[in-house]
Amino acid sequence: MNSQEAANMTSGIKVVALGGGTGLATLLYGLKQYVCRPSACVHAAYVESLTAIVAVTDDGGSSGRLRADFNVLAPGDIRNCIVSLSENEGLLSRLFQHRFKSDGKLNGHSFGNLFITALTAVTGDFGEAVKQCSRILSTCGQIYPVTCSYVELEALMADGSRVRGESKITSSNSSITEIKLVPPNPKPLPQALEAIAQADVITIGPGSLFTSLVPTLIVPGMSEALAASSAMKVLVCNLMTEPNESLGLSAADHIRVLRAHGHSNIIDYIMLNQVPASREVSMRYLREGATEVERDIEAIDALGVKIILGNYLEEEEGVVRHDPHQVAADLVQLRFSRAFTDIRPIYTGACA
Repeated sequence: MNSQEAANMTSGIKVVALGGGTGLATLLYGLKQYVCRPSACVHAAYVESLTAIVAVTDDGGSSGRLRADFNVLAPGDIRNCIVSLSENEGLLSRLFQHRFKSDGKLNGHSFGNLFITALTAVTGDFGEAVKQCSRILSTCGQIYPVTCSYVELEALMADGSRVRGESKITSSNSSITEIKLVPPNPKPLPQALEAIAQADVITIGPGSLFTSLVPTLIVPGMSEALAASSAMKVLVCNLMTEPNESLGLSAADHIRVLRAHGHSNIIDYIMLNQVPASREVSMRYLREGATEVERDIEAIDALGVKIILGNYLEEEEGVVRHDPHQVAADLVQLRFSRAFTDIRPIYTGACA
């Protein structure tokens, strides 16, 4: 380690994570273990500030019903992020994830979604509702919707058709060529742009390529802010393809799609899993039309993106997901050293 690297290790890093769905929430849970005040940290490698910038275009399930009934932005992905970053992992977090089961109109709604929707009505602003909800759950970081404008997704499909609405896009039989926002010029949240400008590390993903990751890039001003940032920009590549969304797309294809929708200078590194899923789990995904994302190393090299290989796959009840602790460990280590030594997360509960 040279003197400059040693000097850098005397202060924490600022991390910004973009995306949506369960993938972003999983990543945030891992990164939370490194968030602490300098006086409470037992290791020099820590996260000084952690910011999530979340897609808000989901129109399925509870979020979709609330969008239709109350004309609010989708609260579901925001709720998952708040719970993941909550210092209180007990009753309050479980309450926010509670999903009602009944024969009435509440069936399928989560308490957290209803709470955020109610706070939006009380405060008159979705962004303020998210801020207050984060305060109530004592989150170890900031959570921002990528925009507070009411927007929908529209996809141009390979067969030339156009499909409006996220749930209809993901259920389409044709592959996706391009994603746009309707209306096309929503304003990004100023706090999100400020966080990007100050970041040391910016992550994109994991998450659904076209409906969670791309929507955070195509809000006007977001991609430009990412390109202008001096931060390390890291794509946490998905483990599996998704039927009707990224079927047949390799890791290099993921980079190409994101660059095509955003900017050529938004990805410096890609984190690739090198641990295969078990045969039983792989066969289950294959029956659903999904496979492990191909690691086409030479094609990624040709795109000028540096590759980080790691053991990032976990299996839980027949489902694969990223190991949040291993991904977070490598992200923090990446900022402090080119050599990946073993740094274990220390979570003291002393949130920044």
